[in-house]
Amino acid sequence: MRLALLLSARARRGLFLLLFGLTVPAAAWAQTSENSAAAPDTVQGWRRGGVGTLNFSQVSLSNWAPGGQSSLSLLAIGNTFLHYRRGLNTFDTSLDIVYGSLKAGKSKVRKSDDRLEFNAKYGHQFTKVLYYAVQANVKTQLTPTKSIERPDSLLSRFFAPAFILASIGIDYKPNDQLSVFLSPITGKFTVVADQTLADAGAFGVDAAERDAAGRPVAGTGQQLRSELGAYLNVKYRRPVWENVTFQSKLDLFSNYLHNPANVDVNWETLVSLKVNKFISSSIATTLVYDDDVLVPVDRNDDGVPDSRGRRNQFKEILGIGLTYRF
Repeated sequence: MRLALLLSARARRGLFLLLFGLTVPAAAWAQTSENSAAAPDTVQGWRRGGVGTLNFSQVSLSNWAPGGQSSLSLLAIGNTFLHYRRGLNTFDTSLDIVYGSLKAGKSKVRKSDDRLEFNAKYGHQFTKVLYYAVQANVKTQLTPTKSIERPDSLLSRFFAPAFILASIGIDYKPNDQLSVFLSPITGKFTVVADQTLADAGAFGVDAAERDAAGRPVAGTGQQLRSELGAYLNVKYRRPVWENVTFQSKLDLFSNYLHNPANVDVNWETLVSLKVNKFISSSIATTLVYDDDVLVPVDRNDDGVPDSRGRRNQFKEILGIGLTYRF
């Protein structure tokens, strides 16, 4: 527990330097590699595209001596982008949707993943590789999430939470593979559009006020939390071998007004393998740390969460399925 607290308070700066230190050499290598470096963006007009992936897995057991559960899972991933360039001005939008479901044994179908992310960026080029840029990013989910232990208890839903970033800064784009966006002025907004969750103080907003008897006053919980700070966004995509692509996205945010050393981290990595025109496999990881978001913690090691605390959040998805590009 002490190590986790140290990570939450001190290691944010070290993690910032470590991840940025790993990214910069990779960027330099991408520029100096004559065989694989991509040309800078010069194509005028519109470009658009996207990819849809459907991953499916099934386990069926009958009279299986070692035990286990039959299971069925489905994961749908959709990514689309729109790019426009006219002269020195560029405009980019992207939409990412992920939704997964799981059925284990005789239990009901449950959600395994749910994510909706929209990003928009306007840039004006002022050197060969640098742009003035304005960027907006919205992250939320599509459907409600209920507690496994208490099915009548709501954990989250659409726009509860939603994380919104609005940034002004400089974008470094030496080629089509790398983008490093640094903003000294970024507004971060946490929206909890469900009053019950807001009253509980979920996702870092202020909880409901208390009456004289110490009971929470319904409807007084904060539904919007605003922060002002610095923001770093690094995007990197590179073909590693034939039919194998590595891509990574790192978001770092430091709140000027509250514990600036405790940097919020969102780091997503994807390695995809194209088997043929329609079949592909991928492994995706997500590392998240937010000093203001408390997660369930099992301090007694009995398998039942008994409190909430600050923790590094990690997710890994391995999938094989059908892919369609457009």
